[in-house]
Amino acid sequence: MKDIDSFSQCIDNIENAYEFMLVYAARGLDKEADNESPSIRDLLGLLSQSLGSINNVGIKKIEWSSGDESTALNDLLEVLNGYARKAKLSVDLVLSTSLISSQLVDNLNASIHLRALLTSLFVIDETINSFNKIK
Repeated sequence: MKDIDSFSQCIDNIENAYEFMLVYAARGLDKEADNESPSIRDLLGLLSQSLGSINNVGIKKIEWSSGDESTALNDLLEVLNGYARKAKLSVDLVLSTSLISSQLVDNLNASIHLRALLTSLFVIDETINSFNKIK
């Protein structure tokens, strides 16, 4: 896999993986489909990579800010990174299994860490976008 070097790329990867996981969970599969492209493993691998990169690319994204907005963005990024680390542990555990069932993915979807991460990502991305509109 190629390196992830932008915050928006991380967000897109995380959103795409989550949406795919919702569909996968609803299919009721006991095991992975052999010929599916992208496979659940591909998407979870990209999700894991994005979760591991989110802090570094997030720092680059908010370097332009100053004053109160910089402090607030950095504080939220710290919280976001905590969720990302915890969600990545769950994703990596699922990836370590020999069979990824719909039930397992459904449980991963329900993870509070993954849901909190998604919500925090949307908040920080929209905040950064609104700051960019002002400047």
